[in-house]
Amino acid sequence: MTFEGLGIDERLIRATTELGYVNPTAIQEQAIPVLLSGTKDFIGLAQTGTGKTAAFGLPLLHVIDAAAKYPQALVVCPTRELCLQIVKEIELFKKYMTGISVVAVYGGSSIGLQIRDLKRGVQIVVATPGRLIDLIERKAINLEEIKYVVLDEADEMLNMGFQDDIEFILKNTPQRDSTWLFSATMPPEIRKVSKRYMKDPKEVTVGKVNMANKSIDHQYYLTTAQHRYETLKRIIDFNPGIYGIIFTRTKMDAQEISEKLTREGYDIDALHGDLTQGQRDKVMGQFRDKSLQLLIATDVAARGIDVQGITHVINYELPDDVEVYTHRSGRTGRAGNQGICISIIHAKEAYKLKQIERINNSQFHKLDIPSGKDVCRKQFFHFMDKLLSTDISHGDYETYVPMLAERFADVSKEDVLKRVAAMEFDRFLKYYENAEDLNLRDKGRRDPSERGGDRNKSREGGRGDGRKEYTRGGSGYTRLFVNLGTKDGFFKASFLQFILDMSDLRKEVLGRIDMKDMNSWIEIEKGAAQQMIRSLDGKNYKGRRIRMNDADTGGRR
Repeated sequence: MTFEGLGIDERLIRATTELGYVNPTAIQEQAIPVLLSGTKDFIGLAQTGTGKTAAFGLPLLHVIDAAAKYPQALVVCPTRELCLQIVKEIELFKKYMTGISVVAVYGGSSIGLQIRDLKRGVQIVVATPGRLIDLIERKAINLEEIKYVVLDEADEMLNMGFQDDIEFILKNTPQRDSTWLFSATMPPEIRKVSKRYMKDPKEVTVGKVNMANKSIDHQYYLTTAQHRYETLKRIIDFNPGIYGIIFTRTKMDAQEISEKLTREGYDIDALHGDLTQGQRDKVMGQFRDKSLQLLIATDVAARGIDVQGITHVINYELPDDVEVYTHRSGRTGRAGNQGICISIIHAKEAYKLKQIERINNSQFHKLDIPSGKDVCRKQFFHFMDKLLSTDISHGDYETYVPMLAERFADVSKEDVLKRVAAMEFDRFLKYYENAEDLNLRDKGRRDPSERGGDRNKSREGGRGDGRKEYTRGGSGYTRLFVNLGTKDGFFKASFLQFILDMSDLRKEVLGRIDMKDMNSWIEIEKGAAQQMIRSLDGKNYKGRRIRMNDADTGGRR
């Protein structure tokens, strides 16, 4: 199949041909013929990096009326970065189509300038939910004549708590001819939205729902909790050509690890919720142009990031939610390229591996953490390859050869090579000279990933995730009440991320979390309870005042 065979406008064919698009991807081949009618609701399930923007962008441009200067199509996506990326791609597609205007509206930028752009007359609006609702409430955008609504990365938007916003937007587009929903996964909440607002949608699944990208090799290293950082360093050093993202649970971890690695000479920076939009743009700019080799980020901060050529994703800790793992790993292995997703785990997290393997239908490969000698050897071979591939054709190096020959007349070729190696590897050799074995080894037991975790223990009342068991009145844990729940748009994983980010605590201090519609109960080590309450009690979330207190006594700690 070629793009010509899909039946899209000849001007779009010219643009895609210039961009090097010859054969559509699986999602494009199945989605575009359905969407060209403009009257059929559609659900497309495909992993990130499979060409979903072209799958809806090309049909939108095909069906838009260029002569009508008002919003006809609305694309809603979770983050500013994705919003700008979609606009950029649509601009490329419409190169030979005159009279069609696309505008991006998102938070963190002047709403006045965006209102001005809308008043000039646009046909396609690409928006984040929060900013779009601001514009609706200011009556700065009229959605009455919107014919096409696209929900891109729908599962991400629900994970970020935008379900009410999405439903509000759909209610405010009563004249739409069709709704197109694209998602990597299909949680029950998305299914509910589709049943409520879509009529007999055509559903297309590329691969299997929740299935991991087959272009990604899933690997894990087993170590102790106190050796996570050293294991991370060793993985980075063992992959000298790495260009990747490291995921942490909390912004505190992201900042702390970033600062430590920066001090040790690594090209890395952190991306988390405390950054201003300007700081975030600067970090992302440096990462995209590869001034930074590594980016360390929380799940919330990394949503919507789309950077080509990422070789590795590293999970400093496994996420609780399988869908979060799918999104993390989906940052690599895009557009047919191979990628590697590495997880650093300890024995008590083995049950999570089994859960991810089962739901994603993927297989994890256990690797030994490289020894110090392994790292030095890998770095040495990388340096030799780099040395041999260095381009010396463009410089006037011949002028300096006689001087070099004279200067090194009494030094053998072998000594020159040794000196070059010493200059490059002295730091590595000294650091790894007496490096310890970081692998978690227990000769009397099998690898924990082969034991199926601690599911039986969970059924008997114990914890299956390595956290301490809570017993009322015991010395270890206390229980906190908070007036936030699933009605606030939280899933357990996003709620965990939220409370850890707000309190700057580590997940190890938490026990069981029970979530209800309007309230939640959190088990927490007694020594950390006061910091948690102080960080959340009295704060605001989406205009609602957060109330947190000791669940057993009803008072504050």
